[in-house]
Amino acid sequence: MSDQMIDVEQFRREARAWLAENLERWPDPELIPSGGEDPAPEAVAEGRVIQRRLFDAGYAGVTYPPEYGGAGLTAAHERAFNEESEPFVMPQFGGAGRVMFTAIGRSLLDHGTPEFLERQIPPLLAGERLWCQFYSEPEAGSDLAGIRTTARRDGDTWVISGSKIWSTGAQHADWAMCLARTDWDVPKHRGLTWFAVPTDAKGVTVRPIRQIDGGSGFCEAFLDDVVVGDEAVIGEVNQGWTVAQTMLVYERGGGESGAHAAEPRHLAPDLVELARRANRTDDPVARQLIARAHINDNALFHLGRRLGSVIRSSATPQPALAAYGKLAIGTLFPIRARIALELGGADALLWEEGADEEAADTAVAYLNARQASIAAGTNEVQRNGISERVLGLPREPSFDSDKPFSEVVRAARHWDHRIG
Repeated sequence: MSDQMIDVEQFRREARAWLAENLERWPDPELIPSGGEDPAPEAVAEGRVIQRRLFDAGYAGVTYPPEYGGAGLTAAHERAFNEESEPFVMPQFGGAGRVMFTAIGRSLLDHGTPEFLERQIPPLLAGERLWCQFYSEPEAGSDLAGIRTTARRDGDTWVISGSKIWSTGAQHADWAMCLARTDWDVPKHRGLTWFAVPTDAKGVTVRPIRQIDGGSGFCEAFLDDVVVGDEAVIGEVNQGWTVAQTMLVYERGGGESGAHAAEPRHLAPDLVELARRANRTDDPVARQLIARAHINDNALFHLGRRLGSVIRSSATPQPALAAYGKLAIGTLFPIRARIALELGGADALLWEEGADEEAADTAVAYLNARQASIAAGTNEVQRNGISERVLGLPREPSFDSDKPFSEVVRAARHWDHRIG
């Protein structure tokens, strides 16, 4: 690919030709499987091969800097590639892939040293090193700053101990971005640091979590005296909350949002197919349900593009704006899942034994619909963030924001004892 910036339409034509020559098409372009949150190991292995092919051709990391293996192009170029690649078999990394190329990769670019990025970003883009997040904990979900995993200095190394939960795709990952507490004697937001941790390091244990849909897209992780060096630090020591805010922007739909999803140009193909199977294509109620879902799909897509544009063009960082995108997802995903059930009735919930995996997609989507209103901060957390940090309304009272975190934990133990 040329080092000079090329026109979006020219790029689109070149990408279209390369895809047709180098990748396999899905048999039915209107029913492309999502790959699920937890693809099979074989699918992940094949995904690595495809990802390497994309990387070698310059189509992995379209908006990433060229010095780290990307193409250095714009979000418009990336949207064009995603639209053109939609009919083709792309890497199936599940939820891990979505997090890795957005929240993780972008946060590394924003906060990693040049030496760190030279070591880590090219293998990430090439699919040689898959990444996950060691982020939330059993006692720190929406209150992310309340984590208790600890990294203590030991000579010229760090020793990390603690546990993490809801780590998307960790069973397939080679590396993890791990948030740890490096200072207990300052308020909770000020004593955090991020580390790059190999998932096969001595002391790391990853266990998949069985979910309501029977899958295991999320994992719990245990870190028992895991040793890493100073080169593993991402950002500055004790300034990890700044990195976390960056990650939340991308995770909640900001940053390059809108570049990573193709525009929903066709009328909700999955729902149209569901109505066809239920013989309801001429039913006015069914048609209204499909139209409602299609409108919501487009609203979500264009909200993401608008938020990404505003956040990127602002002279001062506005991470709180990403909460609008996350709240929209948490609100609209459950609605869409319910629409599918209303459309399909029994056909949405039942399928023949031995049927294709996709036959269960509607039921699984309904079971998983509430994830979007909880993961990466609940809908209520997003509303609080919008009200306080965007609209300027009074903040909720806080008892622990200005106290050393060690004191907060001691007080919490006392309260737990009294309640018990």
